[in-house]
Amino acid sequence: MKNRRMFWHIVEKIEAQIDAGRYPPGSRLPPERELAENFDVSRPTIREAIIALEVRGRVEVKVSSGVYVLDNQPQQSEVQRISAFELTQARALVEGEAAALAALSITDEELNSLNDTLIAMENDDEPEKADREFHSIIAKATRNNALLLSIQHYWKLRESQPQIISSYKSVCGTSSQYRLEEHKRIFMALKSRDSQSARTAMHGHFNRLINALFEASEAKALEEIKKKSSETRDRYSITHLVG
Repeated sequence: MKNRRMFWHIVEKIEAQIDAGRYPPGSRLPPERELAENFDVSRPTIREAIIALEVRGRVEVKVSSGVYVLDNQPQQSEVQRISAFELTQARALVEGEAAALAALSITDEELNSLNDTLIAMENDDEPEKADREFHSIIAKATRNNALLLSIQHYWKLRESQPQIISSYKSVCGTSSQYRLEEHKRIFMALKSRDSQSARTAMHGHFNRLINALFEASEAKALEEIKKKSSETRDRYSITHLVG
């Protein structure tokens, strides 16, 4: 599969089954293992599909209970209108304050866990997973469940919406050193229990990311303009007529 990740095919199939009445509102979807066998895919692929379905408002995941079909239509049009720029700005605002709050309550154990994620990033050991864990630890360290849920929802959007996935992929793979340095600054501010420095460091991280997204977007637009110009030039060229 070249253009779409496998889990989107699973999302469409499960949605079709929900719409057809196979899984009515309030019913529970089959266990992850059974879904994986039914669709002949891996269990991680099923997990990604469930996350996407949850973001779309089709299902609700209840811990230690299962995945339940919701009695409402998906609000996909609203989700699709969220751009990578909007998501990053929202994350900067919320996670900046989360960092400031976490600086006041973070434990030594949580700081050690944060340091482990930095080591993983530096060693290029599943850096994307380490990145998410870094931000998750900070969110939990706020001791504020509303903030935690908000940040978790932003990560679900980042990992389930094709346009956002594409935008982030265009910049994250080429800026690992910047990301590491920024995360280290956030870590040092938290270790110092300095709320203002933690907020500033988190804002700096997202500000660089937003600028990188703009640069990637501009480069893509310029490339498209050049391609269109070249096609137009070829269409109207009389070179082949001049001998």
